[in-house]
Amino acid sequence: MVDVKEERDAHAIKVKNLYKGFGDWPVLCGLDLTVDWGEFLVIFGANGAGKTTLLKVLSTQARPDRGEVWVGGVERTSNPAAIRRMVGVVAHRGLLYEDMTCQENLHFYSRMFGLKDSSQRVEEVLGLVGLEARRDQKVRTLSHGMQKRLSIARAILHEPLILLLDEPEAGLDQEVLEMLGRFLDGWKAKGRTVVMTTHNLEQGLAWGERVAILSGGKIAFDSQRRSLDLAGFRGTYRQYLSASLRTGLEAIP
Repeated sequence: MVDVKEERDAHAIKVKNLYKGFGDWPVLCGLDLTVDWGEFLVIFGANGAGKTTLLKVLSTQARPDRGEVWVGGVERTSNPAAIRRMVGVVAHRGLLYEDMTCQENLHFYSRMFGLKDSSQRVEEVLGLVGLEARRDQKVRTLSHGMQKRLSIARAILHEPLILLLDEPEAGLDQEVLEMLGRFLDGWKAKGRTVVMTTHNLEQGLAWGERVAILSGGKIAFDSQRRSLDLAGFRGTYRQYLSASLRTGLEAIP
């Protein structure tokens, strides 16, 4: 496992002139982004703006058309396996095996991550997400909120330095939201990095310390959270949503 201190001379994430499209449909168009160690960045954007695509590129699940991507000081094409060891991902799909129990899922992923003697770590993360009592329950019998908890446990199992969260709060009840918020506070306090996408302005501003808006395939707005208020940011966000919609209509072949 890479230690955060060993990577202090590098940014946690650095993206330069990133392009990614699907067929004739451009999604990311010359995107630049830098995220420092210990930073909690929340990215807002309309549906189809490219938020999920960006996280997939950062986690090596998608290949950019062109541009430079560095994660944890590692260039994306030079050592994608090293990047995957540094990154934990909570996506729309839970990446869980429904006919396996919570415990079995985590043991399976521990082998994928190459963890040795993983039993203690599996019990630890089950406790962190409040699933100790459900360790032997099959995933398909769990509620959506419980499955999201297990997805978070899977993402942090190998103690990654960087967490990529794609709308992690979607469909969660208040209890799970509070649990996730407490966990993320502790994660950031350890000097680790969080990049999260969301449509929920209030939740994003409550959790993040830096906020950005993805529009027109680029980071069109970037600010520290402390300089913003919810009402003012809501108006700013609407402006960029309108601009993103116009850009999308113009891009239709």
